[in-house]
Amino acid sequence: MTTDPLSLTGAFTALITPFRDGGVDREAYAEHVERQIDGGIDGLVPCGTTGEAATMSTDEQIETISICAEVADGRVPVVAGTGSNDTEKTVEMTRRVAEIDGVDAALVVTPYYNKPSQEGMYRHFRRVADRGDLPVVLYNVPSRTGVSLDAETVARLARHDRIVGIKEATGDMRLGSRIHEEAGDDIALMSGDDFTTLPLLSVGGQGCVSVVSNLDPQIMSDLVDQANRGKMDAARQRHQKMLPLARLLFAKPNPVPTKTAAWLMGWCQPDVRAPLYTPSQDYSELMRDMLEDYGLL
Repeated sequence: MTTDPLSLTGAFTALITPFRDGGVDREAYAEHVERQIDGGIDGLVPCGTTGEAATMSTDEQIETISICAEVADGRVPVVAGTGSNDTEKTVEMTRRVAEIDGVDAALVVTPYYNKPSQEGMYRHFRRVADRGDLPVVLYNVPSRTGVSLDAETVARLARHDRIVGIKEATGDMRLGSRIHEEAGDDIALMSGDDFTTLPLLSVGGQGCVSVVSNLDPQIMSDLVDQANRGKMDAARQRHQKMLPLARLLFAKPNPVPTKTAAWLMGWCQPDVRAPLYTPSQDYSELMRDMLEDYGLL
């Protein structure tokens, strides 16, 4: 991927991180990355929210990102999560990740807990872009961070040569529309919410960072491709098909449901790190029924 925002397009998977016996299950993770590429995904996002980066050590994150980049081997872009609520730690992490061959960009979340102003967020992202040695994809997810970038701030940041995209996960279509209005082609607008992927594409988005695609990479890749080619009826059919699965995947804290599904499909253990916990047997049975109805079991 180049620093041209127009190159950041398609469906990217927010990868789960399989765990076993308290550590990263390297073999299951490598197999999951390969499965994604074989399934037609357009890009990979290791160590984001879905990857449970918040409860991983720095060494585990570096190792996991390295595995992803090695398996991908340049076949699809890798956008690695490096963000935190500390600007200098984010710069340091981004610089470390930049040394990994095959990482194309950093996904940097809005600083959580501190609740910075728009100017504070602008300076945070600007410093990471200036010093982090990687193109930056902004990650706007106020449901988890307590703050939201406004469209004017995104447009200011989009003027930076190294700020190439935004994962817009507010679910607010007014904001998504305004970002495209203010920033235009200076930044790649990507949905960070499976439910609003199709609506966001209709107002100028270029792609998505998806949870659903962990289980079905092809449907999300096809959805984005059809929408970007103006075939909205075909895109809408895929959107309608994945909605029931998406609803169940977000019925409990992400990535608990996705890992449960992956376990039922025989891909990895259902283990998540505290304070998350594996769901009840009743929920697992609901997920099994959904996977069977969807055609994944």
